[in-house]
Amino acid sequence: MKPLVTNLQSVCLAGGSLLLATLLCLAPASSTLAKDEKNPPIKLAIDGSPIQRDGKFTASFSHVVKRVSPSVVKIYATAKPKSAAQNPLMDDPFFRHFFGDVPQGRMPRMPREQGLGSGVVVTSDGYILTNNHVVENADSIKVSFGEGEKDYTAEVVGKDDKTDIALLKVDAKGLPAVTIADSENIEVGDVVFAIGNPFGIGQTVTMGVVSATGRVALGLDYESFIQTDASINPGNSGGALVDAAGRLIGINTAILSRSGGNQGIGFAIPINLARFVMESLVRDGRVVRGFMGAMLQPVNAALAKQFGLTEASGALVSEVVKDSPAGKGGLKDGDVILELDGRPVRDSRSLRLQISQILPGTKIVLGVLRDGDRRKIDIVLKERPSDLASAGDPVRSANESDPLQGVVVADLNESVRKRFRVPESIEGALVTEVQEDSPAAEEGLKVGDVIREINRQKVENADQAIELSERSKGDTILLRVWSRDSSGGGANQYIVIRKEAKK
Repeated sequence: MKPLVTNLQSVCLAGGSLLLATLLCLAPASSTLAKDEKNPPIKLAIDGSPIQRDGKFTASFSHVVKRVSPSVVKIYATAKPKSAAQNPLMDDPFFRHFFGDVPQGRMPRMPREQGLGSGVVVTSDGYILTNNHVVENADSIKVSFGEGEKDYTAEVVGKDDKTDIALLKVDAKGLPAVTIADSENIEVGDVVFAIGNPFGIGQTVTMGVVSATGRVALGLDYESFIQTDASINPGNSGGALVDAAGRLIGINTAILSRSGGNQGIGFAIPINLARFVMESLVRDGRVVRGFMGAMLQPVNAALAKQFGLTEASGALVSEVVKDSPAGKGGLKDGDVILELDGRPVRDSRSLRLQISQILPGTKIVLGVLRDGDRRKIDIVLKERPSDLASAGDPVRSANESDPLQGVVVADLNESVRKRFRVPESIEGALVTEVQEDSPAAEEGLKVGDVIREINRQKVENADQAIELSERSKGDTILLRVWSRDSSGGGANQYIVIRKEAKK
């Protein structure tokens, strides 16, 4: 289980392991299908019409379950056994004292590692969607269609750890393929069913509603989960979340739990996102994502006021990557992106997700707010570089406020740059001290940060930073700050500073 927050609250991947008594399915499996040749487009049964919401309710949904259940399969993922020589415990003198030295060539074998998960048949000729964490470390994958049905050996078409999606293929025809819905049409309160194989006890159906959409829960690079209270438990990973018409709307992935069991908060990957990954894997042998080349951060209430917005929405551009599509298209630091191809932009994370699902070479039109004026900017996306740190166009969270009172700044010289690992390309005033009880400390400004702008004016040295802060009017100051991040790199972000400490 992966901790999400403190107080014993955890996010658990819903895949289960039978022999190792762990909640995660073991598995790496690199793709075994040829990637050199282009595969034909995947043929899906799609019904994108909205669900009927006339308020009528039925006493039974058995017809829905009968329709979908044959499409949901068990997945057995098995890893090669490890010898005791590979077991780090055997290198510990304490354990060797009890077990003795094992002669070379006679190392005892560890049990085969086997995990259980679920999958969904999406085409009649054998394509199956599941979670990456179900098959991530497996060298052998079996797919079971139920009691008395034939089991199949599955090959991995491809995997994507950035969305936790994997696509399998079995050699079969005439399989019961699920009908796929448009997950953009779902609404909070819609009735849904989770179908999978929890705890290895056999196929199980649970019922609930859509509790929320667009959830960010697991720290993946690209995520916008459907939240549901339909029971999801270990072994359900990769199973189906379907609507009241029996159409696939999501791939069950994880639960939020204090105990490891279901507590009414489960997450499923929207089928539209899973489809994008699946179709890219089939078409290109890998996931090809669009790339804009701009650092984005959320717009909070304080930033909205500073940038002349009536509400806290859109995506604030904190930095444009040099020679990127965004830079060539004319996007600038401080622009607020309000529209993508005429559609409103809710926030920075949703924009990044949308950009990632647009094919490279596509021209997009951004509606931006710059210095109080609205304008359109055309950008031709390119493919996201595979070696881009933190998965291109990273989202940076903004602090709400952060005054300069109690902050000591210095010029950036060679020795200071070396000590604080500030790149030569970064100019501004280095923060060398922040008083513990100051509003700056309260809001997170720290030693080693570089103040690059104050109230949209460039800062070249410490004296200029002090002068601009002293001349500032009003209750707030807007900073553009470069900070080193946990990965060892750095990024810019805008920060609104209040001149008085919070009460």
